[in-house]
Amino acid sequence: MTDLVAVWDVALSDGVHKIEFEHGTTSGKRVVYVDGKEEIRKEWMFKLVGKETFCVGAAKTKATINIDAVSGFAYEYTLEINGKSLKKYMENRSKTTNTWILQLDNEDFRVVLEKDTMDVWCNGKKMETAGEFVDDGTETHFSIGNHDCYIKAVSSGKRKEGIIHTLIVDNREILVTSR
Repeated sequence: MTDLVAVWDVALSDGVHKIEFEHGTTSGKRVVYVDGKEEIRKEWMFKLVGKETFCVGAAKTKATINIDAVSGFAYEYTLEINGKSLKKYMENRSKTTNTWILQLDNEDFRVVLEKDTMDVWCNGKKMETAGEFVDDGTETHFSIGNHDCYIKAVSSGKRKEGIIHTLIVDNREILVTSR
């Protein structure tokens, strides 16, 4: 990877993905790697600006690298996820997901709740869940190994805060790691 010009880490429900981009400004070469695996390779591109579109993660999320000339032979590389700048996408994602990092039986787990669909992901796999209505809200039940887990959704009582989601594992509350 001699022409590596940009690296991004993108947090999706199925995990954090590393996107690397090589751009040979003399050869016109463009190579996109996702998690170390080559996704796109183009040699001898005579147009040095443009875009490369590809998919990331289990949900095949659309990603686009934009290549723009800044001045002379200087270039700017920006990443878009689902048509939004990476910054905007991550800001929006923090509103639509909750993420918990926890350790069970000496193993690390990353649990992600997609609030809009109530899908639950654990270490890159979409979990089988069972929803249940309870007195003060809902519970979404699933298992990690032999551990009983559920995400409790209750109203905050405040319009701006909305619904509060809490992960419970073996009857213990797990604090939100990142949103």
